Amino acid sequence: MNDTLIAGQPIWPLVYLGAIAFIAALARGFSGFGGALIFVPLASAVFGPQVAAPILMLVDGVLQLSLMKNAWQLARRGEAGIMALGALAGIPLGVLALKHLDPVVLRWGISGLTVAMLALLVSGWRYHGAPKPPITIGVGFVSGLLSGAIQAGGPPVVAYWLGGGNTAATMRANIILFFFCTSLASGITYLVAGLLDSGVLLLTLVAAPGYALGLYFGTRMFNLASERSFRRACYLLIAAAALVSLPALDSVLR
Repeated sequence: MNDTLIAGQPIWPLVYLGAIAFIAALARGFSGFGGALIFVPLASAVFGPQVAAPILMLVDGVLQLSLMKNAWQLARRGEAGIMALGALAGIPLGVLALKHLDPVVLRWGISGLTVAMLALLVSGWRYHGAPKPPITIGVGFVSGLLSGAIQAGGPPVVAYWLGGGNTAATMRANIILFFFCTSLASGITYLVAGLLDSGVLLLTLVAAPGYALGLYFGTRMFNLASERSFRRACYLLIAAAALVSLPALDSVLR
């Protein structure tokens, strides 16, 4: 990965990158999750997983600062902190998988995991027990593993926290705070692993305007739109992302 990611690049992949960044951030801004399950599979189809995941980590990690003020006030910070401890152990293992697995194999894995995570969300299964530190840390570990590999650690966290007594606003704040912590950890690990370079930084600048707009409109839709209808739209977008990003369709997308 280097400057050749931009040099000589046809314009349409860059437009495509900005467009999927907007769609992914729309889902992210509204629900607090779902952006990675849309962005990473679709961006990986054109740029590869080792580029797509760091781009999302950078652009989301910076722009989600705009969500942190309300999240810090509304979140149950103790719960989010305990879960973050588990994620710190899982993230390095996920980054190792991202760096060393064959890109095509990893993309098939991303599509499969995306479908599995979507099935978990759509199934309605939730953890209904009382939150306990060992379970919370375990969920954080699984989420960190998925975050390090494909920046898609949201579904296990959502399934765990939705079963509790938190309001939608509190749960969303918990998720935002937790993923701010995992973004910091992922960024450090990606840097150490050599996955952040000038090419990735340049592509992040391309994706950032669309992502910022999507995050802006998605955040405002949280207060205006029907949560049920928009979540259904997110699920459809995630399913479409998993399908369209299959390596079998490379001849169409590349």
